[in-house]
Amino acid sequence: MKEIKVYSFVGPSGTGKSYRAQMVANKYKIKYLIDDGILVKENNIIAGSSAKKAPTKIETVKKALFINNKQREEMVKAIKKNKIDSILILGTSDKMVDEIAQNLELPKISKRIYITDVASEQEIESARKMRTTEGKHVIPVPTFEIKKQFSGYLLDPLQIFRSTGIGEDPYISEKSIIRPTFSYMGNYTISDNVFKQIIEYKAKKIEAVEEILKITITKTDDGPSIYVEVKVKYGFNIIGELKKFKELCIKEIEKQTTMNVANMRIIAKKISLMDLPDIEDLTNSID
Repeated sequence: MKEIKVYSFVGPSGTGKSYRAQMVANKYKIKYLIDDGILVKENNIIAGSSAKKAPTKIETVKKALFINNKQREEMVKAIKKNKIDSILILGTSDKMVDEIAQNLELPKISKRIYITDVASEQEIESARKMRTTEGKHVIPVPTFEIKKQFSGYLLDPLQIFRSTGIGEDPYISEKSIIRPTFSYMGNYTISDNVFKQIIEYKAKKIEAVEEILKITITKTDDGPSIYVEVKVKYGFNIIGELKKFKELCIKEIEKQTTMNVANMRIIAKKISLMDLPDIEDLTNSID
């Protein structure tokens, strides 16, 4: 740990640090960076979970500083395991990055870089405006990397292409824009009826499904847990048709709500036979 060269990238909240973090790291040939509780290596999350998931700004700061013992120990372990030779720490002040380095048992900051060194006043003001008027935050990793961590948050991919000079390779990076729980715009909830309506709509696309009998939605930290009972038509491959139905539902729910489906279970509770009574409690199920 003592051999690690530690850099800091400092700027007030909302001035574009996370947007430019990978660019700064690339300039100084730094493969690893710490931003808001996560350890990132070249656009991949290696350890931690984003402080932007915290319910309040105070909790966000605590998580970003690695105050929690378990969180701190996990990060130190990850740093040692990856045998890091240099790392960039993002923070809103010199005091903050110094505290992060100390909490993670890292050496003192050897080089300090500030947002004003890499961004113009106009660029900084534009970043502030996006934060204060739209409540949007940038995380320096591609959207697919953090989708599971941010189930139910507004996520948008952001690709950056910038020339680095004549004869040099361009800088290309993908980042993610989110609107956290503590956003200036407030938070939002999705009614259970939304999930139910999506499921009912998709059922119409599956010829084997005659009727939706019951839908139960249970909210979890990882996303909705969904239980569905259906009435199916005789003569179809029930297992295959219900698998297709399940895949359609999950894909549409995640697309329309930005929430991950924690799990979905579909049970064929009844079967429809021509000119015969329904057979109830059929045990074909998809878990």
